[in-house]
Amino acid sequence: MTDNMRGVLLMCASMLAFTLNDTLVKAVINDGMNLFQTIMLRGTGAALGLVVLALWQNGRLSLWPAGPDRKFLIIRTVGELGATLCFLLALVHMPLANLSAILQSLPLVVTLAAAVLLREPIGWRRIAAIVVGFIGVLMIIRPGAADFDVWSVLGLGSVAFVVVRDLATRRFSHALPSTTGAIWAAVAVLIMGTIGVTQDGWQPVSLRAGLEIAGAAGFLIVGYICAIMVMRVGEIGVVAPFRYTSLLFAIILGWLLFDTLPDGWTLLGGAIVVVSGIYMLLRERRVRLEAERQAA
Repeated sequence: MTDNMRGVLLMCASMLAFTLNDTLVKAVINDGMNLFQTIMLRGTGAALGLVVLALWQNGRLSLWPAGPDRKFLIIRTVGELGATLCFLLALVHMPLANLSAILQSLPLVVTLAAAVLLREPIGWRRIAAIVVGFIGVLMIIRPGAADFDVWSVLGLGSVAFVVVRDLATRRFSHALPSTTGAIWAAVAVLIMGTIGVTQDGWQPVSLRAGLEIAGAAGFLIVGYICAIMVMRVGEIGVVAPFRYTSLLFAIILGWLLFDTLPDGWTLLGGAIVVVSGIYMLLRERRVRLEAERQAA
């Protein structure tokens, strides 16, 4: 098996694991579990798993970095908190596939934000792909239509917070272990859930709910591990487009478990966003290869 094939399989596994995590969280909340209690319980399992992973990878915990890494780690954690809260609030009230379709715009938004805020170079072709992708997003949320509501806005808000998270992550030095940022995020989300429980109260946890939450935490960890591994094998330009399989997984799981399917406009808008994102990724790969050939 080639490195590119391993990378593709790991990317698909990562997207499936993250989508299964979202599915189980939606299921347990639909069954009546308190949102913040779910966040707290899932966060406990995820934090413990990530600590074990960090010890296994590095032999020690490195949780308080020095220099600029500390500032960017705090910014990243704030972005993670905002993204988690907006996403889960939207997930409770929106079909899984619709929310997933909105999130497919993330690579487009990150590229645009990096060009504006970090002065990363971007050509007119990628700008055109971003514009077309945003048209697809508008087709999904349809401002002014009957289906447009505050939950669609929260879905967009989660994208904005993830952009903050990812741009801060780009500023990390190579000395900072990947697991450090993940542990900070998991613990911060755990604290947020705990604070929410003090306001909303504690509910008895049934065996089914406990298994669903444990499964969500497990899939979250698996998704994170696969996401790390995928960055170490294969070409990014080949592997990255397969992140869009998360939309396919969301459509299938939403249909099987919640009996919901996106309408035609959502499917068309999602397809436009996916095609725009794939084109942009391939264009970035081509630009990078041309720059490497000129440097050689």
